[in-house]
Amino acid sequence: MIPTHLHPSPTPKPRCPPPLHSYSHHHLAVHLPLPLPLPLPRRHRHLARPAAAAPDLLASVESVASAASVLAAIVLVHESGHFLAAASRGIHVSQFSIGFGPALARFRLGPVEYALRAIPLGGYVGFPDDDPESGFAPDDPDLLRNRPVPDRLLVVSAGVAANLAFAFLIVYAQALTVGVPVQAQLPGVLVPEVLPGSAAARAGLLPGDIILAVPGAAPDPSVPVLVDLIKASPSKKVPITVSRTAPGAADRQSVELTVVPDTSADGTGRIGVQLSPNFLVTRVRPQNLADATVLAVREFTLLTGTVFDGLRQTLLNFSQSAEKVSGPVAIIAVGAEVARSSADGLFQFAAVINLNLAAINLLPLPALDGGTLALILLEAARGGRKIPREVEQGIMSSGILVVLMIGIFLIVRDTLNLDFIKEIL
Repeated sequence: MIPTHLHPSPTPKPRCPPPLHSYSHHHLAVHLPLPLPLPLPRRHRHLARPAAAAPDLLASVESVASAASVLAAIVLVHESGHFLAAASRGIHVSQFSIGFGPALARFRLGPVEYALRAIPLGGYVGFPDDDPESGFAPDDPDLLRNRPVPDRLLVVSAGVAANLAFAFLIVYAQALTVGVPVQAQLPGVLVPEVLPGSAAARAGLLPGDIILAVPGAAPDPSVPVLVDLIKASPSKKVPITVSRTAPGAADRQSVELTVVPDTSADGTGRIGVQLSPNFLVTRVRPQNLADATVLAVREFTLLTGTVFDGLRQTLLNFSQSAEKVSGPVAIIAVGAEVARSSADGLFQFAAVINLNLAAINLLPLPALDGGTLALILLEAARGGRKIPREVEQGIMSSGILVVLMIGIFLIVRDTLNLDFIKEIL
């Protein structure tokens, strides 16, 4: 989730950054359903380890910098959408900032102050609507709050539109340069990871195994079917048929195993594995621009559907999927892993984050673009009668506070989950 919100900027104090709550920051709390075929699962979070050799450490720093740069570029695109939409309609803008916290650099170009701030995980566009020192009269028709509903809808929705367009351009660039990954579904369910000491490990299940069948229950299993079956079978014997490659052998062999799921705190079964659809990925390279366009549209549609469906599943089953919501630390860790594994993967990493930003910001919640859009539409439904300013500011301020608290929680949680932090602790 990457919330964003547009509010009039406060009265600026010379050479001193205003307080944090005054601004319209992006607090990165990204629901990151890594859609296939991203090369790495979300659980793998390996940043530079203390014992790493110098070349490994340098590679880790470079990959983290690459992932952070991707996030900063995405925020820049989102805020540029708001800014350019406002400028195109002649609406007064007072501030454009990438990052939050102390300013590292700032300059003024015309009436707008541009700033680069210390923490490059957010940004904002400021409007002088409530700034008594701006020199604009309260009834100035070019203040954002005084513009007609269509103009305000355009400005608020432009950030989402910019990220959608940027995501498509990223996918199109991927198609032109490295090709688009195409998945071929194979039988069974892949087991990428088995937790040591888990029920699956005790039963002899190994990373790389493919679950082909659960006799009598799931002759052709899928990930959701297996998950539901395991949850419904605490402390019960569950026979499974797996395919694996024996050491030194080229061909896979069939192995019969029996797993007894452990009982979770909520009474459901769990076996301690990561499950993934079994598929083969190949890259298709276009022959010409027309082919590239077709491939890019197809891949963009697939990624968009995956992201929006992942968000829907998270909202419908939030109690079970809340741990999949990631903050900036986890996102950079995943992006760094992607960068170390394959530079090609950064294309889809960037596209997915863009799509997540667009999807989340469409939610009609305070502190999100969707919340602002909802208030504007409510005003239109009231026949143009504006919502009292104090009511609107109260709604948005409460939303900003909640988002800030969630952001802090996710940063702390994801930092503590990093491998090298766990080793230190």
